[in-house]
Amino acid sequence: MRFPQVAGSNLLRKKVTLPNDLQGELSILFIAFQQWHQAWVDSWVPLARQLEQSFPGVQFYELPVIYKMNFFSQTFLNEGMRAGIPNPTTRQKTITLYIDKEEFRQALDIPHEDTIWVLVLDRQGNVLWRTEGAYSQEKGDALLNTIHDHSAVTKTASS
Repeated sequence: MRFPQVAGSNLLRKKVTLPNDLQGELSILFIAFQQWHQAWVDSWVPLARQLEQSFPGVQFYELPVIYKMNFFSQTFLNEGMRAGIPNPTTRQKTITLYIDKEEFRQALDIPHEDTIWVLVLDRQGNVLWRTEGAYSQEKGDALLNTIHDHSAVTKTASS
């Protein structure tokens, strides 16, 4: 499965096309559909930061997915999010997608918007791993194993 090409803007107001503009050899994506999902995304962030530090080719991103709306509504919502997120690194890593949510969910085989979805993509946008919901030790271990296994393959292939 490949991540669909979608356009959005990060909270530094930079336009981004996914998956092309993702910076990691491996990218961890936290996809949220509801504002109250943020607590579940936040439950993963300590591990994601640790993985970025331990594996130089890993980057993580938060992707709030919101239905299409007019420019003024998008600007209002984005500026509200910016006000709540003072850290420039977090702003850079938060990419808001105003898209057809149903089409996006179908492309990724996401059956509902009741929880967050966590994906790991390779450089080509292939989905290597996925789970849903808040962090748990079991899910965190599975993510770490995926990153570790792929990083080992990448190092072997480039040697």
